[in-house]
Order: sequence, then C-alpha cells, then structure tokens
Amino acid sequence: MRILFTSLLAVTLLFLSAQSHANSAAQVAVRSASNIGKIDLVIVKKSEANMMLMRNGQIIRSYRVAMGDRPDGHKVQEGDQRTPEGRYILDYKKSNSAYHRAIHISYPNEEDKLRAETLGVKPGGQIMIHGQNPHSNLTPDQAQRLNWTDGCIALKNEEIDELWQAIETGTPIEIWP
Repeated sequence: MRILFTSLLAVTLLFLSAQSHANSAAQVAVRSASNIGKIDLVIVKKSEANMMLMRNGQIIRSYRVAMGDRPDGHKVQEGDQRTPEGRYILDYKKSNSAYHRAIHISYPNEEDKLRAETLGVKPGGQIMIHGQNPHSNLTPDQAQRLNWTDGCIALKNEEIDELWQAIETGTPIEIWP
C-alpha cells in the first residue's frame, strides 16, 4: 500500500509540475503576444470613453477608459474634476505611481495657462494616464464603467502595461470631446 501511495504521489507531483510549466509558458506567450510594437499617436474620445492607439493612421488597439467625475467639457482649473481636451505630449513615464504605472500628459499647455490666467484661476496639472486604484473594492471591469479619477485617464493595469511598452516619450496624444 505504501509503495502504491508513493507512486501515486510521484505521478501527481510530476503532473502538477508539467501543468505549472505549461501554464508559465502560456503566460509568457500571452505577454509576448500583447507586445503591439511602437505607436505614433494616442487618441481619446471622451464622449465614448475610448482610447485608440494609432500607427500610421491605423488603429492598433482600443481601450475603454475612466476619466474625471465631470467628463464633459475642457479642464479649466485645478480641482474641476475634468479631463483636458486638445493636443498634448506624453512627456514622461512614472513607474512608481500609486496607480500601478502612470504616463504624464503635458497639460497645461500655453493656451491652457493663458485661459486660466484670464479667468484668475490655477489651471491644475499632473494629468496622467494611469492604472487602477489599488484601494478600490471594484473589479477592473466595474471601475472602467465609472468616472472616478480627478481628471486623469485610467486604464486597467494590463492595458497601461501595454501602452507603457508601445509609446516613447514625446508621443502625441489628442483628447477629443
């Protein structure tokens, strides 16, 4: 009986080891498959909660995004909960973000600063594309159906990882109403 048990245990361990190796290989294959290459433009359509990654005028990938609590209209001042509209640059990457990873959007530009000065307000800043809120009780899919940021653009963590690999510093982003 003891020999039978030992043999079954050995076969089971061998099977589990093979399964683990197969799963690891599959995960590596999935990660490799998600490498979409470099893109040359990011377009966000706020009204559709959609981000498109573009290369040579072609859509390479599309994501659902979450934005600020007040997504309609252009960001005018700090704290207005709006996501800016216009053409900006993705000017640096922040790997130690509180929201997994973050890519900075060059808001405010000169026009934004002038508008805010005319209105006597501060334009705000630190607008990013970032990952999920690690303190949220929502699943990633649930969070992406809500506008929960302070004006940033949120993606699922695996999507920000893919975007991170696909852009170079200096890639333009257009944010449309």
